[in-house]
This record gives sequence, C-alpha cells and structure tokens, in this order.
Amino acid sequence: MIEASHLTKYFGDFPAITDVSFTAHRGEILGFLGPNAAGKTTTMRILTGFMPPTSGTASIAGYDVVSQSLEARRRIGYLPETVPLYTDMKVKDYLHFMGTIRGMEATDLQRRISEVVQICRLEDYYSSHIAKLSKGFRQRVGVAQAILHEPEVLVLDEPTVGIDPIQVVETRQLIKDLGGEHTIILSTHILPEVSMICQRVIIIHEGQIVAVDTPQALAERLEGTERIQLEVVGPTGQVVRALRAVQGVQDVTFTDLGDGRGIYSVMSRRGDEMRIALAKTVVEHGWGLLRLGAVTMSLEDIFLRLTTTEEA
Repeated sequence: MIEASHLTKYFGDFPAITDVSFTAHRGEILGFLGPNAAGKTTTMRILTGFMPPTSGTASIAGYDVVSQSLEARRRIGYLPETVPLYTDMKVKDYLHFMGTIRGMEATDLQRRISEVVQICRLEDYYSSHIAKLSKGFRQRVGVAQAILHEPEVLVLDEPTVGIDPIQVVETRQLIKDLGGEHTIILSTHILPEVSMICQRVIIIHEGQIVAVDTPQALAERLEGTERIQLEVVGPTGQVVRALRAVQGVQDVTFTDLGDGRGIYSVMSRRGDEMRIALAKTVVEHGWGLLRLGAVTMSLEDIFLRLTTTEEA
C-alpha cells in the first residue's frame, strides 16, 4: 500500500533524511518513531506530495507520489502536526468545504459528513465555530477532514501533541478504530503511543532508519540482552554488589519496598543460565529470594539502546 525506496532529501547541504526505505501493508498501523528533528516530518511531507525527494521514490497504492501526484494524493488522508483549520468556519461548513474541493459528489459528501461526525464524536459540535473548540476537538475535526473522502492511506503527524490526557486517550482509541479500514502511518516521538497503537515500528534517527520490526522482535534482536527482575529480602548494598559481580551482568538498579525487601532489575546477557546464576548467588548468601523472572524490554529501552548506539 505504501512503498518508500531509498528516499533522500537535502536542504542545501544538510541531509534531512538519507536512504529511507520501508513498506506499510493494507490495514496496518505503522509507527514512525524518532526524536525531534530525526526526519519524521520530512518523510511524511514527501509521502503526501508536499515536496519531492532529492532522490529515491515513493508510491501510494501503486501511484508514484511525484510523477502521479494527484492520483496518489486522492488516496491519502493527511493530518499534519499543525492542523489546517479555518477557525472562522463552523465544523459542518468546514467539512463541506473540504469535501467540495476534493471533488466529492453532493449526495456522497452529505452522507460522508454524517459518518465522520459520528466516527470522530463531533455531534455536539457540528454547528459550532472551530475557533470555540478546544485543541483536542480541533484535532478531531482534523481527523474528520482527513478521512472524509474515504482514503486508503492515513498519514498522521504527531496527532496527540498539545492535547490534555483525556483527549489523548480518546484520540488514540479513534486511531485504533480506524486501523483495518485504512493503512495508517503514525509519526510520533511519544514512546507509549507507539506501544499502545502500532503493530510495527520504524525507528528513525538523524535521518536514517535504524530499525523496522515489531517491538517484541526488536527486543529479541538487541544484542542478546534481557532484563531480569528479582525480589529479594536482604541488605541492599550487599545484594547489589553481589549481583553486579555475577559474570554477564551489565547493570543493576534497585527499588526499595521496605522491611528489607527490594526489587532488583538486572540487565544481562540473554539465557536461562543467567537466571540460575543470579538465583544461586542470592541463595548462597542466605538472602530470601521471593521472585525471579525475565521482563520484556520496553519500547523506551529499545529506542534508547538504538539511538545511543547510533550516536556513539
């Protein structure tokens, strides 16, 4: 549905993105993750026909975004980071205007306006001026205009930035509901957002893709490391020193639970023998081992590991 091949974009002598390649399949929600200025928005603007790449190609539903720009854009719904709203218009008039300039037939347009108002939960604000809406509801109007013409692909650039926590939850649920009917690229630097919404993740750093996979698969590939948690009853300092002395342990952090109990989080090489060695160390010192188990590496762990490696 979306294919990007070796996309590169220079602004003067500065490479905003370099050799970016990826695909997104029909019905997939693909997270495009990276720190600020990593190249996310530049890539989105190329995909949506806002600007051409310096080199490389991209296509939407088989249509090249440069040589077949109009056909490609007909199949895209785009929500930029700054939503393009005419705040002096009412919601209903704005949606009617957006449908008209997209060439939608009058009967289809009215039907579709009614549908997107329900999908985006804008019934109570249908006749309100956009200027009077909160940022969260303006964001919903932006989503409504993006899906109005029933596009095959949705490109959402930082859709939850600047809205309150309740509206963040509602916007994320809306995006999940839209998945399946649309192929969605969600560009964000908010790590929990990707974990909650996306099936696959692209991590981009300094204009280059450093990883493409599911969060679970990325965790398994990262240097064969894993995080092991132990709940131990014993003297904190001695426990930390003993665990750090186990061969293969990279780091140990501690959370105090009171009454001599603590949670020890150990980064180590992957493997059952590490858990055996850690358990043996605790037992041989005469401390109480209440719990031991591997913890799935979080997307934040993955992101920091990849970007730190790249910076190094």
